[in-house]
Amino acid sequence: MNITNKIYYQNVCNITSTRTDVSVEAECDNVKDKVSFDAYVATNKIRMKWNGKVYVGNMSGMEFTSSGPEIVRN
Repeated sequence: MNITNKIYYQNVCNITSTRTDVSVEAECDNVKDKVSFDAYVATNKIRMKWNGKVYVGNMSGMEFTSSGPEIVRN
């Protein structure tokens, strides 16, 4: 019998602009824990990559950070 533990994440998370310190709620998809996830803000996709401390992404010359989506259940 093959038992795998699937981890489920919330589909929203907060991302913060490093320039303005403004946080917004973004939709999250394709989450790979401590690797990357896709954040969607107003139909724009921001690829967030893990840097060892937080997730970092860039769009239109702006940098964003996030702690990522919360785990819902294992």
